[in-house]
Amino acid sequence: MGLHKKPFFLFYLSLLSFITIFLFFPNVIIAADDTNLVYKGCAKQNFPDPIYSQNLKTLLSSLVSQASQKTFYTTTSGDGQNAMMGLYQCRGDLTLPNCYSCVNTIISRADKLCGKAVAARIQLSGCYLRYEVVGFKQVPNTELLYKTCGSTQASESGFEQKRDTAFVMVESGVKSGGSGDGGLFYTGSYESVYVLGQCEGDLGSDDCGDCVKTALERVKADCGDSISGQEYLHKCYISYSYYRYGVPRVDSSSGTGKQHTQKTVAIAVGGLAAFGFVIVCLMCLKSVLKRKGGKHGG
Repeated sequence: MGLHKKPFFLFYLSLLSFITIFLFFPNVIIAADDTNLVYKGCAKQNFPDPIYSQNLKTLLSSLVSQASQKTFYTTTSGDGQNAMMGLYQCRGDLTLPNCYSCVNTIISRADKLCGKAVAARIQLSGCYLRYEVVGFKQVPNTELLYKTCGSTQASESGFEQKRDTAFVMVESGVKSGGSGDGGLFYTGSYESVYVLGQCEGDLGSDDCGDCVKTALERVKADCGDSISGQEYLHKCYISYSYYRYGVPRVDSSSGTGKQHTQKTVAIAVGGLAAFGFVIVCLMCLKSVLKRKGGKHGG
């Protein structure tokens, strides 16, 4: 009797382990793809002359050629009225190989997403691309481009205090994060709130702080007590997420290792659980086959 019950006991024990993991660690999820499209903005006006298309092609080739060496790069292509300016920037915690992969993906999608528009901005989860004809109308650094808020509202007491403290951290952090190749960037957490902020790589420290401050004020007004929000302005963007059971730890293999914590995944937990589940199933199968073999032998 005990032999018959043992494999089923092991199976139920494994199933219980899975249920426990997903109930008590709901933020242990698969890491988001850095090449997911966040938003796109394409000018309504198209190139008036084929020469622009060639200049754009040259520009994009120049940008992608630098992505394996730099996380931020800006350049121009063409002369006079036909010239085009372009840049890309990767999220500050991406490694150079991941940055290249993101930039290569975004450039390969550019024609499909915006066609022959005279100006475009395409934002993926891990990087963004911006290009325009020289002389295209400029917008303020703090011009709103895109925003999104989570549909769930925080119900726990103390949420606003935690969120606001994390916001102070990112506003201060981007100014001391260092400009240049990777731009001004900060990611960190305060208790259960994860926050990220980044400015365009050629922005000065004070201007970056002002831009992020504006983005934080906007996201509070736009998202209220939502557990997550993103605000993309012309020269900076911020993102925050509230995790009831604590912010997941960063996987050092997917980032530069210099940041604090990040909205990523403890894949190892799921991997170990899956491995354990397979072992239990094999043990069950072995036990069943052994019993069948015993019956035939008898």
